[in-house]
Amino acid sequence: MDKNHRRQRLKYLLADYLAASAAWALFFLYRKLKVEPQIFGYDVPVNLDVRFWLGVTILPAAWVVLYYFAGFYKNVFRRSRLDDFLRTFLSVLFGVVVIFFLLILDDVIPDYTHYYSLFFTLFLLHFTFTLIPRIMITNTTVSKIHSRKLGFNTIFIGSNENARDVFLDLQQEKHASGHIIRGFVNVHYKPHYQLQDHISHLGGLQDLEEVMDREHVEEVIIALESYEHKEIGDIINRLSLMDVRITAIPSMTDILVGRVKSTTIFETPLLEVSHDLMPVWQANLKQLSDIVLSSLAIILLLPLEIFLMVGVKLSSPGPLFYKQERIGRYGKPFKIYKFRSMYNNAETNGPELSTKNDPRVTRFGQFMRKHRLDEIPNFINVLKGDMSLVGPRPERKYFIDKITEEAPHYIHLQKVKPGITSWGQVKYGYAENVEQMIRRLRYDILYIENMSLFVDMKILFYTVATIMRGSGV
Repeated sequence: MDKNHRRQRLKYLLADYLAASAAWALFFLYRKLKVEPQIFGYDVPVNLDVRFWLGVTILPAAWVVLYYFAGFYKNVFRRSRLDDFLRTFLSVLFGVVVIFFLLILDDVIPDYTHYYSLFFTLFLLHFTFTLIPRIMITNTTVSKIHSRKLGFNTIFIGSNENARDVFLDLQQEKHASGHIIRGFVNVHYKPHYQLQDHISHLGGLQDLEEVMDREHVEEVIIALESYEHKEIGDIINRLSLMDVRITAIPSMTDILVGRVKSTTIFETPLLEVSHDLMPVWQANLKQLSDIVLSSLAIILLLPLEIFLMVGVKLSSPGPLFYKQERIGRYGKPFKIYKFRSMYNNAETNGPELSTKNDPRVTRFGQFMRKHRLDEIPNFINVLKGDMSLVGPRPERKYFIDKITEEAPHYIHLQKVKPGITSWGQVKYGYAENVEQMIRRLRYDILYIENMSLFVDMKILFYTVATIMRGSGV
């Protein structure tokens, strides 16, 4: 579905851009042909000057950015016409207010009532031109879902009466639900499962991750029996590490972990378990600030980076950079980049955490670690999308396995991108052993439960203070 998602987003994006361009062009003509003749007392010639062409090319790009931050281009296949109407109305209203105060308020007009005319004309033009293509695209998508030309790979977790009833409801719907049912995963073993008479048995709960990967699952429907409810915590924890949509039968929502919101699968009522930890606009702004600030940091810190490269080379033989596999969001591994602060081949005896007076660390490495300068190459990871500026520090799988033996809730940290700095690192500092990593964990759990741009700014402020004091070790 990735390719289809990109194509669908491009349709909305292109339609929005052209709509904004057409709306501004007509608004420009309205001002020239309707408003300005009343001001000057004669017909004003329509000259398509630089201001016009900037308006029909640059301004639409600003509108697309606004829609992006408003979350319009997220979940492009799971939307309704009512959702399109409300999102379009609110975002266009906000955008027109901004344009009015920035570009229109200083217009020369016969009297103040023309401001109302200008405002409502621009709003109606932009709202109409934007909404109609959106509704057309959404209608086409809904039609494809109803006719089973478009769907989402789905599995059931659950295998007996509740799961069977939901499956039969989905099959008997007048319009297709959009789910391509790949099969089911059982929770407790039985010689025979009621759902097995209708769809394929893909495996047990112990095989969940393998099944999800093999079947390219996009949605999971949880329909357990009452005696299986004690397993729900483990199921939700494991699903939270995967980029999938989770829905459940209404009778289970009182015991689900996560924010629950009402939804419908056409005629079949299910409830969606949402794990969005930040509002969409904040999440998008966080991603944008990651890219902008990381790019600026790499450029502005170039003299310091050259100094550090020379220092690393003179400190001991070996490469400039240190690369190591870490575990990122949804448990995906990635290579983290740092300036090398240890002697080459420092971990020949296996994975080992660094301590305060670690003999493996060079003297120049101690200086870098004290001010956290060895982590400057982490900005490359941020630009690659592996990390964020703020988030729980990424760990190696070796240590994650040890931590989860004593603190299984550690896996909640993998709901978000790891960060260059974190609440746990600001409050606790570096950990020298697994026990200290578990103590630091509570701060990172607290962070993901309170994620916001304000909290990120606060953490960045204290991080800078830590670097300036040289208390990074």
